[in-house]
Amino acid sequence: MRIAFFSDIHANLPALEAFFKDVETRDTDAIYCLGDLVGYNIWPNEVIDEVRKRGIPTIAGNYDFGIGRSSDDCGCAYKTDDEKENGKVSIAYTNEIVKDEQRAYLRTLPAHIRLDFQLKDKPFSVLLVHGSPRKINEYLFEDRDEKSMLRIMEQAGADVMLFGHTHKPYHRILNSVETDGTDYFRHAINIGSVGKPKDGDPRGGYVILNINADASTSNKESITVEFIRFEYDVEKAAKAVEDSILPDAYAESLRLGK
Repeated sequence: MRIAFFSDIHANLPALEAFFKDVETRDTDAIYCLGDLVGYNIWPNEVIDEVRKRGIPTIAGNYDFGIGRSSDDCGCAYKTDDEKENGKVSIAYTNEIVKDEQRAYLRTLPAHIRLDFQLKDKPFSVLLVHGSPRKINEYLFEDRDEKSMLRIMEQAGADVMLFGHTHKPYHRILNSVETDGTDYFRHAINIGSVGKPKDGDPRGGYVILNINADASTSNKESITVEFIRFEYDVEKAAKAVEDSILPDAYAESLRLGK
């Protein structure tokens, strides 16, 4: 089975449209969205509508959670005073332009989705979260201590965990040992961002998870991940920011992928 996962569109309609064109060429069996449809650009309603009309199962991102409740807090971890001030402008603007129907949709999005497979020798669980199973806005960066990451996945009962929020894609294979001495492999996968990458590459990104028919936690090769990058009209998205009341810094971050 080939499953596409995308996340963190952040009201970037040109990026989302390019994503849909790209994923349609990839021969996937299913598609899921890990949230943060809104914030930082001018098309929150259009992005929501495009995802909804395709019937894509979607979980709430921290920004979706805030906007769905008309909150002035997006649950974002801004580091500087400038970032905080820019963030206030973004969430106020998004709250102003999001329509009632779209806001109601955001408010009803689930916190997580679990896909349970019965494949080879025992159940195999794939967990979809936005930040982490513990908190919608927890950042799971690639340098997270291995014991900590394993503990998070074990407590959540996840053999494969897919998440976004950091906008920086990676795949870590974590090895623990069962009581009988056999290897147990878990996969932690950050799927990156469609509309606001932060890894220095301005192209949009998403992943395709390949699950073999004989997938097993004892065989780390039975799960593979494809990291896809695609071109989109970055300048159109950046210019839309500059032509709005949103901070120009958001336009520059799109151009630089930061």
